[in-house]
Amino acid sequence: QLFSGCSSEEDERQKVSPPEDLMQEHGLLNRILLIYDTCKSHLTNKTSFPIAALSSAANIIRKFVEDYHEKQEENYLFPRFQKANQLADLVNVLLQQHQAGRKLTDQILQLTKSQTAADAESEKLIELITSFNAMYRPHEAREDTVLFPAFRKLVSKHEYDSLGEEFENNEHKLFGSDGFETMVNKVAEIEKGLGIYELSQFTPQRSEEHTSELQS
Repeated sequence: QLFSGCSSEEDERQKVSPPEDLMQEHGLLNRILLIYDTCKSHLTNKTSFPIAALSSAANIIRKFVEDYHEKQEENYLFPRFQKANQLADLVNVLLQQHQAGRKLTDQILQLTKSQTAADAESEKLIELITSFNAMYRPHEAREDTVLFPAFRKLVSKHEYDSLGEEFENNEHKLFGSDGFETMVNKVAEIEKGLGIYELSQFTPQRSEEHTSELQS
């Protein structure tokens, strides 16, 4: 192995901790929430868009967020907090929201099976997307700012490191060696189809104009 003298140090730097892993996945979830927002805007304004984009996004929510990411939290994080009797109320609410989210995703997947959405289905989809996004933005923010920082203090360094490896192994088993990157690429393709991939479009134009005025 080349550079074998540096390999252990390099491996250590490349290791992703459990909260870091989960927070990266929250970043992916946030991009899907933006996709949901965009689809909701089209439905509300009755403008055409590929309904398959919403269906594909919901499928990623189901397979990667709910069946994998949330299961990691439910299998590895929540029980440790419950056993230690720490943040029990928060964990209960988070678990209830996972269950509520799966019910919402069930309905979104059902209503996006066809290539078009009737008016009644559009109204229901708007309601479902609104409920999903309104719940998950504070949900993931609370996990990132309260639950994950507390988890680091709850377990030993050895357990913390071994969980990071277990998370990575679970991801590879389900999605292959580049599972997360594959999901990011899938999300990017949906964003491109909806015209929301380019990050610069979200920069307020007024700020640029104001900067130009100051410079002149």
